[in-house]
Amino acid sequence: MFVNMLRGIREDINAVIKDDPAATSRAQVVLLYSGLHAIWAYRISHALHWRGFVFMARAVSQLARFFTGVEIHPGAKIGNRFFIDHGMGVIIGETAIIGDDCLLYQGVTLGGTGNQIGKRHPSLANRVVVGSGAKVLGNINIGNDVRIGANSVVLHDVPAHSTVVGIPGRVVRRKASDLNNALAHQNLPDPMMEAMLVLQQRIEDLEHQRPKKGAPKRRKK
Repeated sequence: MFVNMLRGIREDINAVIKDDPAATSRAQVVLLYSGLHAIWAYRISHALHWRGFVFMARAVSQLARFFTGVEIHPGAKIGNRFFIDHGMGVIIGETAIIGDDCLLYQGVTLGGTGNQIGKRHPSLANRVVVGSGAKVLGNINIGNDVRIGANSVVLHDVPAHSTVVGIPGRVVRRKASDLNNALAHQNLPDPMMEAMLVLQQRIEDLEHQRPKKGAPKRRKK
């Protein structure tokens, strides 16, 4: 068990170094990265939660929230090599499930949509990236290698290898993306702008097709 714990700590540190170019040393990551501290606190609270120490688990979770700005419910299930970049304002609900090698940016919410009983939070598969401020809500499934753009609101299932943007979130790309570039927001398509450009071009075409009429003649008094 102790060996597995050390392996998990090493994998968490390596995940930070891989995904954050600002991480210049392992010492810096261990001592200064609040997202990493929140994950380690979650590992402790999760172990307490599933051993029946519910109050103590929530106490550890709330203490971690106070110091890191990240709220992870002890009941959530999180895989290996999970990384929260910058961390502040991240909320992960009780029945949320997160797979391996996932990345969340600041302000992300994995929340519910009401007072349902049972599974009420999203499930993220492997290698999912969720951009800053995005909200993934309800008992929905997010497939492998999905990219969710900043400030998107996702309310429905998303198939694997997709890119989602907008409010509500819409799939704008369905193909494997460059995994080395986790979420290049400058390259994300904007479906609303594309639709507006199409409409503008259509209006201009109609204007050119309309026959020109001379100015109306004034009536003589």
